[in-house]
Amino acid sequence: MATAVSTPTAKPDDRESVPQIVQLDPALLVQDPFNAREHDTEPDEKLIASVKELGVEEPISVRPRPDGTYGVFKGWRRAQAAQTANATAEQDGRPVRLVRAYVREDLVGRDGWTRFLSLVENDHRESMSQRDTLRAQELALIGMSDVDRRTAAKALRVGRNAAKQAKAAQKLDDAALRRTAAAGMDLEQTAQLAEVENVRGAENRLMKALQRDQDEGNGGRGHWDQELALLRAEQADAETRAKAVEELKAADIPLLGRVPSYEKDPSHPLTELTTGLGNPLTEDNHKNCPGHSARLDEEHRPVWHCADPAKHGHKVRPKPKKPRTAEDEQAAEERRKVIACNRAWKAAVGPRQEFVTRLVRMKTLPDAARVFAQEILLTLPHFYSSWTEKREFETVARFLGLKEPQNADLADLRDTAEQLPKARVVNALFAHVAGACEYDIREPKTWSYLTAGQARYLLLLEALGQADNGSYQLSEVEAEAVASHRPNTDA
Repeated sequence: MATAVSTPTAKPDDRESVPQIVQLDPALLVQDPFNAREHDTEPDEKLIASVKELGVEEPISVRPRPDGTYGVFKGWRRAQAAQTANATAEQDGRPVRLVRAYVREDLVGRDGWTRFLSLVENDHRESMSQRDTLRAQELALIGMSDVDRRTAAKALRVGRNAAKQAKAAQKLDDAALRRTAAAGMDLEQTAQLAEVENVRGAENRLMKALQRDQDEGNGGRGHWDQELALLRAEQADAETRAKAVEELKAADIPLLGRVPSYEKDPSHPLTELTTGLGNPLTEDNHKNCPGHSARLDEEHRPVWHCADPAKHGHKVRPKPKKPRTAEDEQAAEERRKVIACNRAWKAAVGPRQEFVTRLVRMKTLPDAARVFAQEILLTLPHFYSSWTEKREFETVARFLGLKEPQNADLADLRDTAEQLPKARVVNALFAHVAGACEYDIREPKTWSYLTAGQARYLLLLEALGQADNGSYQLSEVEAEAVASHRPNTDA
């Protein structure tokens, strides 16, 4: 039974027709398959008690179904409460009540937009779980037309990759999703956390970076970007090691583990061993030895060992014995720092070049960037002229948003030069100069001998990032490298 009681007279726009308000029997109501809420869908006792006394005061929203029922995409908990109330109405001496509903015939066949409207409704309700919100965002945005998707993304304040980000974010467990929401992470940041969640301490480190950005109060995310870059580098390093371990396992070569300090390690690298006759041992002539094994170096490359040379008839090359000294410990610590700094220097490239790309694509290039580019072009320092001779223009193409030139084919850059508006010539010149600077500091070990000219480029980006609401911060290794080149402010 369904009876229309009123019809709105507002003028419809080009997106939807006027919904019709009718009175519906709750028995005809079912949950729409595109209702955003997938968890906590049952009405609580408080809601049921209210509906028993007052009925459903706020209209629900439904779509007609071919079998004569109505799919509820807004207000399913209220609809269920009405069904429960009516089931006991006669024995309790209460009236059997109908439910007022907006019948949205215009949404038949528009499943993505239906899910979006359900999401908007439920997202404003405290009991909507973060997982349901993400799931609904993903499915709704995927199922929409381009026009609907642009409108929905704007309403949700998410970017064009929101569907993919929502799908990625759902990899986090419910507790982590609640923590991200409480901390104020946006959809992109939640997806990025999910990307690196398997790195030890990732959530805690990103939470601290987020807090530092929030404490600065300018809407930037420079600390977040740098910490994320480090986590991605660590994740890539762990994946490289896992791949190396898997390759050894596939080749049936044992990977030697760490031996406790109180036990003697019988293994030796092949470089320290000879055959019984004194000939060198190599991977090729040792691979059939039962003790053939490996350890992985800092770059996760195999270092071939024999697990027990004495047992398998090898000799250890004689070498002078000396106790491990404090100098040895210091050298080992310095080596560990070099490895960590090299990795961090490589990780810092991503956030730095993303910031340069944003600068290049600004409508108006900041004056400090313009002056820097003009000076380099007028003075032609050695690093710049060396770079131009190498014709390494791939980074410039990325800064300009072009497909990277392959080999010596610079057609894309020539086309850009012809089509470049006068007002953006200086942006392109800065992209050119930044490309040369990036090439000049490309080596991981650059941090250990940074020149004044290289430091000036990094300090320029730091200043521009601070001026742009903290959108870019130097990484820890970059800040350490430029420390001795900062202007003396004590004078």
